[in-house]
Amino acid sequence: MSILAIIGGTGLDALNVLHVDKREVINTPFGEPSGPVTRGDLFGQEVLFLPRHGYNHNLPPHQVNYRANLWALREAGADSILAVAAVGGIRADMGPGRLVIPDQIVDYTWGRPSTFFEHNFDGESKPVTHIDFTEPYCEELRQCLLKAAFAGNISIVDGGTYAATQGPRLETAAEIERLERDGCHLVGMTGMPEAALARELTLCYACCAVVANWAAGKSSGIITMADIEKNLKSGMKQVSDLLESLLSFR
Repeated sequence: MSILAIIGGTGLDALNVLHVDKREVINTPFGEPSGPVTRGDLFGQEVLFLPRHGYNHNLPPHQVNYRANLWALREAGADSILAVAAVGGIRADMGPGRLVIPDQIVDYTWGRPSTFFEHNFDGESKPVTHIDFTEPYCEELRQCLLKAAFAGNISIVDGGTYAATQGPRLETAAEIERLERDGCHLVGMTGMPEAALARELTLCYACCAVVANWAAGKSSGIITMADIEKNLKSGMKQVSDLLESLLSFR
C-alpha cells in the first residue's frame, strides 16, 4: 500500500487532526532529520508527518537537513511526498491566503547539500548521475491535489513557478522584480533542494504552497509577522480541508 508523507512548513509544525501511532527516530547516512517521523492515521489513512523546521520551529531554511529528511521518510515507507510551504505571492492571482499547486521551480539557493549522488559518501565509488528535472513536480500527485480541491470546493491555483531563495531574510523589492522578470510567480525558501532530492530517490513529490504575504514591493507598507501568521492560519485550515478531500479517495 502506498504511503503519503506530509512535510510541514511554516504554520504547519503539527497536524492536530493526526491520530499519532508512534514517532520513529531514523538515522541516515546524512545526519539527523528535522525530528522523529510521526506515523499515524489522518482521515482514515496511514500517513507520515515531518515538520521541515523541527517540532519547535527552530531550523531556518538554509539549515534544514533536506537530505536526511527525504531519506528518513523513504526509509519509513513513504513513496509520495506532499510538501506544504509558506510563500510570498508575486502574481496578481496569488494573494495572501491562496493555495497554489506549482508546476515549475527556479533555484536561487546556494551552499546547500543538494544531491545524494556524491562520490564515495558511503565508501563506494559511484558513477556520475544526472536526473531528468524537466518537470520538477510529480504530475500524478499534482492532479490528485487538483481533483481533491475541486471535490472539496476548495479554491486553488493550478500551476505557477516557485522561486526558491536562500533566506532566512525576506527579499528586497528589487529582487522580487528580478524574480518576476525571470518568470516566477511565488517566492519561498524551502522548495530546493527538497524537490530535486525527492526525484533522486524516485519519490512522487508535489508542493502545496500557502501564500502568507505579498512579496516585497507588491503591496504598500512592510511585511509583518502578524500579517503572515494571520494569513497562514486561514491558509492552513484550507490545507487541512484539502488533505481530508485528498485522503478520502486515495
